[in-house]
Amino acid sequence: MYVIRPVPKRYAWGSYTRLQSLFSDEPALAAADTGDPATGAVDTANSPLAEMWFSGHPQSPSQLIAPDGTHTTVLDAIRERPEYMVGRRCSEQFGPELPFLFKIIAARIPLSLQVHPVDFEARAGFNAQNAQGIAQDAPERSFHDAEAKSEMVVALEPFEASVGFSPISVMLHNLSMVSHPLAARMVDALTQRTLRIGQTPEGFEHADAMMPMSSMVWPDSRRRIFRAFHTAITAGPVEGLETQLRYASLRVSDPVARSAFHHALAAAAAFPNDPSVLTLLMLNPVSLQEGESVFIPAGIPHAYIHGMAAEIMNNSDNVLRAGMTVKHKDIPRLLHTLNCQPGAPVDPADARFGDMATRDGDLIVYTPHIDEFMLAYGHTGPTAAAWPVMDRVLRRYGALLRQLARGRIDQGRHKPRIVLCTAGSVRCSSEMDARELSAGQAVFIPAAEGWVSVESCGGGSSDGGSFLMATTQV
Repeated sequence: MYVIRPVPKRYAWGSYTRLQSLFSDEPALAAADTGDPATGAVDTANSPLAEMWFSGHPQSPSQLIAPDGTHTTVLDAIRERPEYMVGRRCSEQFGPELPFLFKIIAARIPLSLQVHPVDFEARAGFNAQNAQGIAQDAPERSFHDAEAKSEMVVALEPFEASVGFSPISVMLHNLSMVSHPLAARMVDALTQRTLRIGQTPEGFEHADAMMPMSSMVWPDSRRRIFRAFHTAITAGPVEGLETQLRYASLRVSDPVARSAFHHALAAAAAFPNDPSVLTLLMLNPVSLQEGESVFIPAGIPHAYIHGMAAEIMNNSDNVLRAGMTVKHKDIPRLLHTLNCQPGAPVDPADARFGDMATRDGDLIVYTPHIDEFMLAYGHTGPTAAAWPVMDRVLRRYGALLRQLARGRIDQGRHKPRIVLCTAGSVRCSSEMDARELSAGQAVFIPAAEGWVSVESCGGGSSDGGSFLMATTQV
């Protein structure tokens, strides 16, 4: 069992307090980490802290401290002993690497409007930028590796996001309420039907020219969504948008629409005159309470608005941005990978029944349809009784949940695991080792250490805590 040190990431959208409080004993926060202002990173210790990476990514590997006190990195330790660290099956399927990237993030203001590339776009983009000689840390680089990237978020406190396209009827309702020429143009894009493939409504030729080849088999509704999205992200700076959004929000009665306008207004305040904030009226507003989650497959447009959450994804740092950012935007590649299919956000806790009770606490397991990662969030000891999300789980599954056998929280054998204590204290045990963790402390548990259990440290009324466990599904 290794102590694992997170890698701090300082970006302008981060929090001044949330991560600093959780990781108050982390040595890396005692001094500023280096950054590049051209990419949006800030290199002063008093700057916002946006993310803490538990990582085996080549550009930001976490440090590991072995029981004997020796230091290495996740990357080097796995390369030296892949079967011991990540297990035979994981190593054979993904190679000698940690197949997931686990983060804790805290957003003070909205993040960029973005899409993550699908597999062929990631490979093609990474190889093309390598051939062009673009440095790995260059601000204009979009592809930092050749991996597709899907991700999942689990809220640690109330968390707001906009994820995936809503139905066209909802988009039209929201946009038609905004008295602004750009919103009116987006409404035109959504309402002008085309009866034949290759037929382009007047004024949208540039949008159609940027559609991927796959658009030849799209239904007309997806092409209309593409044109409206393109209209917003390719427009120049606009005046008066925040004012018109505010006027429109005062007339909104539907709670879902109110959330969409709330997100758009937050983005407009953070990024004045940025036309891409109107796309948030096209997306599904998501409001998560602690323990609730959303899965975001590659190609799905999204923007995080506010809050603190655990985030787990493929071992990739590829991001294609369209707006609401000071960082590099790659609109052509984003449009080529954009999924224009409307759909409700995916709750990975519902992907299969993964919730169970434990001897002294509660655990929810989040299992998206992807082999590279899964996540568990648990409360142990007396604190578990006050976890509202478990009340919702009990209401949803009723007697089925109550019939589950009670025992310690056991997750995974013969695969890599990262356990992070998020509040109080917990005891983490494997077949070979055990360690007590307090808030902000984490361990990496190699596959060779067998079964892992997490429970409260003792029997006192004040004992107990919360934890996250990141691992794979293979």
